[in-house]
Amino acid sequence: MLSVTQMNAFLGNTLQLLRRSIELGGFPPELYEYLSRPKRILAVSIPVRLDGGGLAFFEGYRVQHNDALGPYKGGIRFHPEVSLADDVALATIMTLKDSLAGIPYGGAKGAVRVDPRRLSPRELEELSRGYVRAVAPLIGDELDIPAPDVGTNSQIMAWMADEYSKIAGRNVPGVFTAKPPELWGNPVREYSTGLGVAVIAVYAAKALWGSSDGKTAAIQGFGNVGRWTAYWLEKMGVKVVAVSDVNGTVYKRGGLVAAELIEKNRNARGPDLLSQVAKYNDASIAQDPGAVFGIDADILVPAALENAITEDNVKLVRAKLVVEGANGPTTPEAEKALYERGVVVVPDVLANAGGVVMSYLEWVENLQWVMWDEEETRARLEKIMADNFKRVHQRWVQEKGWTVRDAAYVIAVERIYRAMKARGWI
Repeated sequence: MLSVTQMNAFLGNTLQLLRRSIELGGFPPELYEYLSRPKRILAVSIPVRLDGGGLAFFEGYRVQHNDALGPYKGGIRFHPEVSLADDVALATIMTLKDSLAGIPYGGAKGAVRVDPRRLSPRELEELSRGYVRAVAPLIGDELDIPAPDVGTNSQIMAWMADEYSKIAGRNVPGVFTAKPPELWGNPVREYSTGLGVAVIAVYAAKALWGSSDGKTAAIQGFGNVGRWTAYWLEKMGVKVVAVSDVNGTVYKRGGLVAAELIEKNRNARGPDLLSQVAKYNDASIAQDPGAVFGIDADILVPAALENAITEDNVKLVRAKLVVEGANGPTTPEAEKALYERGVVVVPDVLANAGGVVMSYLEWVENLQWVMWDEEETRARLEKIMADNFKRVHQRWVQEKGWTVRDAAYVIAVERIYRAMKARGWI
């Protein structure tokens, strides 16, 4: 367990939700003692030779939370504000997410404190390969399988997979997922998280209102998750009326046409793509990125970073359905306020699991040296996401007074508990 001085609000919120789910599910108290702390933490220092001369050292982590269900699984984040507490919280969430999805993984998370935009391509490659060399003893295709997260992408995964294969002395395609299709990857991975969020949003809308047709959505965050959520919601008949990023909010009451632009500009930066959406739809960009929370829409998708909806701005939310595309975007206090207003919050562990589900499918392909086509892969992913929603929804309906998060967390914790009990750990 991290000391009090290392605790932050995000980790505190995560542990609060974990404790509540253990109490609601009637699990033994010692289960919290197991799951409230990671099994292993590795801290590393990575040297990078700078183009302008000199040497810079970057601090990094790999947190392995729990492997009762199988190998550790979780992304690697490159961001200037990462912390060990954040990494522990995210690894804990991954354990729950993997369990809820019914896939044979435990949870992990990695991070390097760096702004990747300030590095040259050569420096970024050196940092990526250096991170792999530092954590190599703890990862492997049957031990710990990293993937991208904020600030990393398929190119970085390609460098990392290549570096690990050099260390191993053979090709090891399954040690990293979300690789380029040219290097043992699958094209669905690019949009898998957004597709999963859209699938869950549509199923949730049908559960609440009988149909998703004609419903409106506002999306906070226009990175990979946000843009592909917008793309697939539009394809599924939901009207996307607003999208935002750190530069502002684009809004059009009649609905934004975004799917075509997203398809044509897959590699565009968020701000550039947002500007194109505004121009194409003859819509202006409001300078306040937080304006998206107050948009009159049926569905709100927070798809940026954690702690986006808080006590301070929850009163702005007008949507009746919140679908968490990001990890931990709603604080417990904000969710309580939403619950009291009758707003349904579909939690991150259910809503944004499309990425890790796709990583699992890619991993299976890699281990077997087989390839599924895009259509078959997408169908497999959509079925897993739909089945997950149905299972959580059924439990939520049965348990009066529970939130959707309560139902999802209890189901996830129960599967972990059974595995730990079978192993004799508890």
